[in-house]
Amino acid sequence: MATTERLGPSRTRRNSNKNILTRIRHGQISGGGLSRGTEALLQERDHQAKWHGIPVMLQRLYDSSHLNSDLSHIHSIIKEVASFLSMEAMSFVTEERRTAQESTSPNTYTFDLFGGVDLLVEILMRPTLTTQTNFPKMSDDIVKDCLSVLYNCCICMEGVTKSLASRDDFVMFLFTLMSNKKTFLQTATLIEDILGVRKEMIQLEGIPNLPSLVQSFNQQQLANFCRILSVTITEPDLGNDDKHTLLAKNAQQKTNLCPSHSEVNQVALLNIPGFIERLCKLATRKVSEASGASSLLLELQDWYTLLDNALVLDTLMQMATEDAEQSSIILLNESSLVTSPLRHSLPQSMKIVHEIMYKVEVLYVLCVLLIGRQRNQVHRMLAEFKLIPGLNNLFDKLIWRKQTSTHVLHGQNQNCDCSPEISFKIHFLRLLQSFSDHHDDGQHFVFLNLTNPPLRWIFSLSKYRNLICDGKKGLLTRLLSVMKKEPAESSFRFWQARAVESFLRGSTSYADQVFLLKRGLLEHILFCIIDSGCKSRDVLQSYFDLLGELMKFNIDSFKRFNKYVNTEEKFQTFMTQINSSLVDSNMLVRCIILSLDRFESQTDDVRVVEVLSECSLLSYMVRVENRLTILFRLVNIINVQTLTQENVSCLNTSLVVLMLARRRGKLSFYLNALREKEYTEKYPGCLLNNFHNLLCFWQRHYLNKDKDSTCLENSSCILFTYWKETVSVLLDSDRTSLCAIASYIDEAYMDLGRDFLEV
Repeated sequence: MATTERLGPSRTRRNSNKNILTRIRHGQISGGGLSRGTEALLQERDHQAKWHGIPVMLQRLYDSSHLNSDLSHIHSIIKEVASFLSMEAMSFVTEERRTAQESTSPNTYTFDLFGGVDLLVEILMRPTLTTQTNFPKMSDDIVKDCLSVLYNCCICMEGVTKSLASRDDFVMFLFTLMSNKKTFLQTATLIEDILGVRKEMIQLEGIPNLPSLVQSFNQQQLANFCRILSVTITEPDLGNDDKHTLLAKNAQQKTNLCPSHSEVNQVALLNIPGFIERLCKLATRKVSEASGASSLLLELQDWYTLLDNALVLDTLMQMATEDAEQSSIILLNESSLVTSPLRHSLPQSMKIVHEIMYKVEVLYVLCVLLIGRQRNQVHRMLAEFKLIPGLNNLFDKLIWRKQTSTHVLHGQNQNCDCSPEISFKIHFLRLLQSFSDHHDDGQHFVFLNLTNPPLRWIFSLSKYRNLICDGKKGLLTRLLSVMKKEPAESSFRFWQARAVESFLRGSTSYADQVFLLKRGLLEHILFCIIDSGCKSRDVLQSYFDLLGELMKFNIDSFKRFNKYVNTEEKFQTFMTQINSSLVDSNMLVRCIILSLDRFESQTDDVRVVEVLSECSLLSYMVRVENRLTILFRLVNIINVQTLTQENVSCLNTSLVVLMLARRRGKLSFYLNALREKEYTEKYPGCLLNNFHNLLCFWQRHYLNKDKDSTCLENSSCILFTYWKETVSVLLDSDRTSLCAIASYIDEAYMDLGRDFLEV
């Protein structure tokens, strides 16, 4: 944002602003206007400070801005002021997002310094603040130019944006302007910037006539409105790791019993008739084939260096189709378009660029709704309106029409400056992952990916008909194809693996695993882990998780694993990757241990016996000392204060190890081994006390969370009642019980670190 260092300390300048503005306004109220001394002072100072006559223009604007004034005169002054501000905004956007310390916007600063922002807000809102009805109606062009000037000020000065955001009356007023199609773009652009800096999230229910307003939007306006909605339905990123711990989240849930603002806003949207259906149509509509489409990717890169957001692109479209005298400039002026090398290529790819930007916003909103409290309702609606088959039809021609260069992986709520093409792919994969997380018994997985379901699934065809993809290839088949072509370090591998894993997650389906095995997915994953040289922990974690779901309880997967990992060198490379970060790989470790336990109960099957004797991975895990080492590390790398949604799986994997040991009557052996390890490492009581505290937290966290407990049961094929029983046994206070942790902690070391659990 614009710096004020060259104009003197900001506090001093702001006080100066108030003094000057107070004198001007006082003169108007008293009827005397500016005194000759004050006017002379301004004119003299104007030349020295290079104000370009802006204070005098604002005085003229103030004099002319009463209800019954000549609106054409007002408009001419606003346009004159705008000419000083538009180029500063243009420079700020195009010069590679300069930092505040490196850029100045003296005209914009002067405009705000002398009350120009407040005056424009007053002019816009004045008709709503009076009961008078016979005053001249403000034209759309005046409204558009007022909004454009305010937007330019927001671009150059963050303080202006924050000031406007703090005015609830003005924010609500802006939403009323969106009902006018001629002022929609300018209004939407300004609202988006303002909502992005508000301290408190706006309540959609407070917008006058929200359902009728949204229903009045055409498809283009609805897509742009999604940019605004994204700010109102997304939980703010607190930017503090301590706030993301499960301990902190649980404490917050206890104090905040009511739904959050974003959750209330999500419900408000779902209550708008036809809202989800229209978003599905926007997300899945086909793009008109335009000439020059082959150069789309290159043009996208150029566009993104020029444009600040998709709404500016809408203005360019408007300018390309309207007569010059009917066009109103938000950020760019005609001279910038004439000199731009993109001017001649603008019409031929505009529709495609438009469509990509629209779909990015729409997919994001759908994805947020799909992971919110109303996710089951949203999932049913997306299935009803055939979202997945529609996206499948767009996959080759739009979504993944070409491989994209490697880019940096962003967090879920992290601001992203990726090109529209990259953002589109990421949001598509996120949506696919979220949608697949809601499948029941894996049935829809098959219909998503097979265009001709096998006979044995025909009986349920009517139930899942809205999920069946058209054509020769289903969505997963297409996704697997592009997944294998991604560069080793591409973060698309992360999202692709997450999307595919979501199909498998839950109750294990042998048919689903075979579908993927036949298409070489296991070998591809092993290549990426062992041979590709991939160093990204995020990508490797996603591949570990996917590999675990693909191999779990599947004897064919372990045979394929052994066939690919056919040398000691390869096996050691694989184990090094696993052991380098158990937080990333523990889900795979859990699946291997669960599979081994099941296979050991099926020794009457010759194929199982063969795999048990030959597979290097199973041979490694069958050794008790290796499982004990893993258990020790899992318990040692986490504690109650550092538990998050990312690493709580380490606690659950350690529980799986002990539950299986309990089934075989070996729980006391494992607990005693942990005690011996403590003494060997010379910190008696620390490990077992830590584990005791973790299990106490586990009870508080999971016993009241239906979704989490269901996930644990489905992923492990161990009844949740057995999970609860095992934890209760381990936490038994009876020190004579050989299955209680307390029995293995010497009296002198009891209750170490227990105070940290009290929250």
